[in-house]
Amino acid sequence: MRLTINGAEKEFQGLDTVADLLGEMGLDPRKVVVELNEKIVRRTQIGETPLSEEDTIEILRFVGGG
Repeated sequence: MRLTINGAEKEFQGLDTVADLLGEMGLDPRKVVVELNEKIVRRTQIGETPLSEEDTIEILRFVGGG
């Protein structure tokens, strides 16, 4: 499956949901915000939101500092 993530095209195999993608990328769903095709994915729906060929995804990470 070809996806555009944060502006870069990437190929993945065996992904069905946004949760699968985050797992493949080693990202904790509690620490990111995901936008799928210009719509924010609610955290409670990450495991239920399907991915399709050529979807566009933006992932924002929370970073602490001080």
